[in-house]
Amino acid sequence: MRRYRFGRIAALIALGYLVVVAVLGAFALSTDRGDVLWTVVTRDSGMNWFRDLSGEAFTVSRGPALVLILIGALQAWALWQVLRGRARGELTHRGRKVGLLRLALYLGVGYGLLIIVGAPLILALEIYWLWSVTGIVSGFVQLAIVWLFFLVLRDIVSRRLRLFSLVVGSIAYLSGIGQEIAAAFDLGAVAQILTLAEGYGWPAWSVSILTAQARDPRWSAATVRIGVISQVMSVLQPNGFVSFGGTGFPDIIMVYTLLGAASVLGLVWSARTAHELANPVPRPVPRQAPARSAARWWPLPAVAVVLPLIPAAVNLAYGRYHWIGPRGAIERFVRVDGGSEHALTWLVLDVFVGVGGPALLILAAVLRRTRPLVRFTTPALAIAAAVGFVSAVTATPGSEDFGDFFYEGTQIYPEGLFTQGKNGETFFGISPLWYSAALLASALLLLFLYPAAPTRRVRHRVLPAGLATLVALGFLPVADQARSPVTAAEDCAPREAWRGEPEEPRLTRDQRLVCSLRQGNLIKFAATTPDTVILARARWLCGIYTRNDPQEVARLRATEGLKRDDLTYPLAEICPSAGAVVKAAAAERDREIQEWQADAQRMCDSSPRHRPLIEPAKAIRMKEPQGTDYGVVETYEPTEDGGDPSEDGLLEQAQDDDLVAALPGHLMILTHSDFDLCVTLETYTRRPPVETKGWDHVAEVGYESPTGEIVLRDDLSGTEFPDLSLNGRVGHYRIRVHYDWFRWKGEQEGGQRLLIMAFPGKGDKPITYRKPSSR
Repeated sequence: MRRYRFGRIAALIALGYLVVVAVLGAFALSTDRGDVLWTVVTRDSGMNWFRDLSGEAFTVSRGPALVLILIGALQAWALWQVLRGRARGELTHRGRKVGLLRLALYLGVGYGLLIIVGAPLILALEIYWLWSVTGIVSGFVQLAIVWLFFLVLRDIVSRRLRLFSLVVGSIAYLSGIGQEIAAAFDLGAVAQILTLAEGYGWPAWSVSILTAQARDPRWSAATVRIGVISQVMSVLQPNGFVSFGGTGFPDIIMVYTLLGAASVLGLVWSARTAHELANPVPRPVPRQAPARSAARWWPLPAVAVVLPLIPAAVNLAYGRYHWIGPRGAIERFVRVDGGSEHALTWLVLDVFVGVGGPALLILAAVLRRTRPLVRFTTPALAIAAAVGFVSAVTATPGSEDFGDFFYEGTQIYPEGLFTQGKNGETFFGISPLWYSAALLASALLLLFLYPAAPTRRVRHRVLPAGLATLVALGFLPVADQARSPVTAAEDCAPREAWRGEPEEPRLTRDQRLVCSLRQGNLIKFAATTPDTVILARARWLCGIYTRNDPQEVARLRATEGLKRDDLTYPLAEICPSAGAVVKAAAAERDREIQEWQADAQRMCDSSPRHRPLIEPAKAIRMKEPQGTDYGVVETYEPTEDGGDPSEDGLLEQAQDDDLVAALPGHLMILTHSDFDLCVTLETYTRRPPVETKGWDHVAEVGYESPTGEIVLRDDLSGTEFPDLSLNGRVGHYRIRVHYDWFRWKGEQEGGQRLLIMAFPGKGDKPITYRKPSSR
């Protein structure tokens, strides 16, 4: 209350009104005398007409009394919203146009309150001319609001939207002013035309302003939502007289009057719009493109699009282009009680659905796949299916109902379209149930194809949601909970080769994602968590990742300790945006590897070739650069003692020499693990001359080959050199190793040359011909 300029006064008035409604409601519930409650809440004496005809006292049963109490609470809340004023603090300077718009909005709100409070007095004193005077004044105020909105929204929304709102708003309220003048001079035909213009122009202007408010940071989302609800409730009131009585059945009048009493959200919207114009302008939040669901396999989306066209095609084959036509309770309600403008709107919708128009909406949802469009399309299809079902089950035979078809107002159905058959019945087209089945099936397909990601639970909604769930479960029979398959952690691990199982488990795409999340330990899941729960969690995280909203990302990090970048690789299997990042990173990594390999190849190609001083039995210059995992290449041949090469201490001997060491059946050469090797291997039939020029380190060792196969390799990196033996000769060899480190102006920065000579020779004594000064 202290936050607002008139908060305490507004709270006292709203609380006082709520107390009055509560007392009168308790009295009505205990005595069934609800006439006072009815008059206070609805400000309507229309029911007195029926009471006078019957001679009975007007009573309100328990159900309507409870509804009246709820409406009274809504009115008390509306009083608080309207009367509390703007937020406290210094009035932010907005310029003259904003000040005039606030004044006009407050005048409109004041006119609404005056009509609500003064309606019973005008009816009692029969000063009906006052309606016309106040209507004309209100029309000019609303016209000023239209123009002021056009000026105030100049830098916020597009010029097209502003021009649209200006044109339709001017047409609507000028038509309203003209309607009041025409009615005063008894010009019925002119008033009817102006009524149609106002009936369609005013909702169009309201929708355009709500769209602009949704894009303008000055207005809160709550204000926009209240405006949307007020527009929906205005559509539910077909005629303006319903709040103050009229002709027809008492039940219909009661419903209309209750709707009129609850239609206070329009005043709340206008008041909040004026209040928030004075608030400080928040920093604009950049708009982001709506997230798009992943594309699906085309047969199912195509079925969703085609389904509404099937009953439409059958209906058109019979020469009928209406969905429902003049049948059913809903059509009769609109035709009799709705007024001309709503009847024409109904006709447009009737023909649109009748010729298969929803297929266009479904096609747009399938092509765009944005959540707002899918979220709008699915309920719209479901509502249309419900309307068709109600119309089908409440339809009466044509011979009995067609007599009421001609009604007061515009004739909307072409003459001669519906003619009676031989049996006296009129064929209006195929049953709306066929349309309902097709529309509902399309809606379910859209839900299946493009499901919404689960949203994060808000704290203040957890308790009501939990209580509602417990109450619902209390009325359900006990049953086992169906569970989806569970992919455990052991199912994700590679199989043991010695068991004869494949090295990698055969997993589906969803199971691979579950394994990625379980093994990554990014999110902690219980071992028994079903795959569907993990997948739903992944889709929710995918939505946050795709939208990349700074607030959502910050909230995710604060509440769950998850960074957006950490989600990239775990979600890549199911999230297109994360998959695109991973794919781009892999492509960049492959490019870098290819560039690195190409540079290494150029480096080895440019290194000097060895020119043997005597002819070798074989010489192999390895074309591609070689690498090691930890700087060791070695060969191991089985010996008679069956010793373990990892325990013979050869590595320590090689490290002492820093290049090469050998034992019977075990030869080891050391290199640098971080740089590529340019390798040349030569095998001689006799001892070649010693060469040290151009080499950093030259050493020779004796080696006994038990099998005649001297193949140096590094099993971890997959590097393997060709066989050094002399045609498979078994026995003693001398292995001379030449090593050179050289600089390279490229990606590698440096490389290693390795020349290995093997020739028959006795003696195990190691000889170092050249030792590097530094390494």
